[in-house]
Amino acid sequence: MARPRGVEDAVILRAAARVMGRVGPAGLTLAAVAGEVGLVPGTLVQRFGSKRGLLLALADRSAEEAGELADRARTAHPSALGALAALTSQTLAGMDTPESFAHHLAFLCTDLTDPQLYERALAVHRAQGRAVGELLAAAVETGELRAGTDVAALAGTVQAITAGAGLTWAVERRGGLAERVRRELDAVLRPHLPAPHGHEPEES
Repeated sequence: MARPRGVEDAVILRAAARVMGRVGPAGLTLAAVAGEVGLVPGTLVQRFGSKRGLLLALADRSAEEAGELADRARTAHPSALGALAALTSQTLAGMDTPESFAHHLAFLCTDLTDPQLYERALAVHRAQGRAVGELLAAAVETGELRAGTDVAALAGTVQAITAGAGLTWAVERRGGLAERVRRELDAVLRPHLPAPHGHEPEES
């Protein structure tokens, strides 16, 4: 069957992510997503087959976007650590209220119990980890981080604090999410920054 023209899949998937943040798993329907982009539900059925098909397509697109987000961050920020800060904030885009964060978290819980969705969630996680690791490695090469920094271990920590900062922020509800993530990222990176000139750390 020919694909209806007029709205690209990428536009529909971005709309689905917005609807996810507003209504959570129970409220996400093909009709709700279709209404977001001005289509009829039948068009989404033709393209994705079902709500599950839409979710699988969205998960596949999220894995692809992990690398694209990193490339855009590098282009916009000459500093590798600046690009990393931008990337971690972009990872949580669309979760700027505690309610939207909770709705996306509810979808993640679904991903963890569904084999096909879990496979894709793991792919997204790994893609994001590679992007973080590449930026940290670049920061070591340019001297923004100390030589000898364990990039693999630090990349895992950065991913953990990004997720954890979001959850803590949603519970405490103080300030903005991007601000909270940046503060936690700075705290994690601080011990790995080069010492100021003439202030080398003393050996223990």
